[in-house]
Amino acid sequence: MNAPANISAMKSLAPEISAAADGPFDVVVLVLPGFSHLALHAYIEPFRLANTVSRLPLFRWRIAGLGGSPVEGANGLAIPVEITIDELASHLDGHRLGQLAVVAGEPAERQLTPQLNGFLRLIARRGVAISAFGTATWLLAQTGLLAGTRCTIHWSRLAAFSEVFNQPRIRDSLFVKDGQFSTCAGELAAFDLAVDLIATQAGAFIAQEVCRHATVDGQRSGSNRQTGPSGIAFAGVSESLVAAIRVMEENIESPIAMSDISKRTGVSRRQLERLFGTYVGVTPAKHYLSLRVDHAKRLIEGTRLPLVDVAMASGFVSSSHFSKCFRNVHGISPQQLRLTVPAWIGRGLG
Repeated sequence: MNAPANISAMKSLAPEISAAADGPFDVVVLVLPGFSHLALHAYIEPFRLANTVSRLPLFRWRIAGLGGSPVEGANGLAIPVEITIDELASHLDGHRLGQLAVVAGEPAERQLTPQLNGFLRLIARRGVAISAFGTATWLLAQTGLLAGTRCTIHWSRLAAFSEVFNQPRIRDSLFVKDGQFSTCAGELAAFDLAVDLIATQAGAFIAQEVCRHATVDGQRSGSNRQTGPSGIAFAGVSESLVAAIRVMEENIESPIAMSDISKRTGVSRRQLERLFGTYVGVTPAKHYLSLRVDHAKRLIEGTRLPLVDVAMASGFVSSSHFSKCFRNVHGISPQQLRLTVPAWIGRGLG
C-alpha cells in the first residue's frame, strides 16, 4: 500500500485544506430499495481515501433510509441504516448538512412516496445541496425540483426522461452541477462526482491523490459523455467518423440529410461511406436508421407514450414505416414490445 502523502506538502499545494479541516463535511446518502451498490461505494470510498491521504477527518458519511430497517440493493445485499429521513428532518435546524445524496433503484417511477416527496422538498427549502445518482434524477424530476435545471441521468433513461418530463436541458454527461442540484449518471460516474466534491472542499491536490490511490488516471470532467459513439467498438477511429455519429445522435427526432452530415463533419459523402464501411460495417444511412430505432425502443420500454408519438419522436412520419423498420432491426413489432413493458411504467409528469 502506498504511504499517505506528506500533509505539509498538501497544505502548501492546497491551502484550502486548512479550512476543510475545521470540521468534517457531512454527507448523508439516502439509499432506496434496489439501489446500486456500485454507485453507493463509488461515491463513498473517495471520501475515505481523502481522509486517509490527508490524515485529517475531512469528510463524514452516514447511510439514511425511509425507515430504520436494512435496505436491500439490486444485488440482494442489504446494508444497515444509521438515520431515517424523519430523524434527519428533525435535526436539520441544529445540524449543518453538507450534502444529501440519493441512490435510487428500479422501478424509479414508483419510489416517490408522499413521505419521500415531502422530505426532498424540505431539504431543498433548507438550501442543502442535493445529488441524485442514476434513476434518482427521475425522482427529483417527479417532485418538480429540477424544473428548468440542467441535469443528467443514466444513458439508458435519457430518451424516456426527455420525453416524459419535456426536459430539453437533459445532458448526456457523467454528471451535471446546476446550483443546488447535482445529477449523475450513476455507477462509476458516482466516483467522478465525489472527486469533484473533494476538489471543491479540500483542494485539487487531495482530489489528485484520491485518484492516484484509486488507480484512476486523473480526474474526469463532468462534461465527459457517458458512452462512446454508438456502433464503434474500439479506439483509434477517424475523428470525422466520431463526429458524424455524434451529429446523428443529436438529430434523432428531425433527421438530417447525409449531405448535411458530410458538410458538418468536413468530409465528402463518399469518404463518409468508406469510414462507416470500414469501422462500423454498414452504410451511414443504415446506421442512422438503427440509432433512431434504438431510440424508439428505449421510449417504448421507459414510457407509456402512444406508439404514434414514439414514432414521431424517433423521426418517423409514417407509423407503418416505423413498424417495418422496427421489426427489421429488433425482430418484433413495437406493439409486441409494448406488451412486455411492466405495468408500473407510466407517462410521468410531462
